[in-house]
Amino acid sequence: MSSTQREVDRALAYPEPPASPLWRRHGAKARPLTDAQKKRNRELLNLAQRKPHTTAT
Repeated sequence: MSSTQREVDRALAYPEPPASPLWRRHGAKARPLTDAQKKRNRELLNLAQRKPHTTAT
């Protein structure tokens, strides 16, 4: 069955439900990464991008 324009407008009239409370971070904020951690992350990312991709069988 095809919907009429009236049904579509009515469906869009309802507000979007609120976001899940699990999406909100409460408490202390995450600590910024140190320069050493950033360097290690870059090295690991570079290594992962160069390494041949293998699939599990």
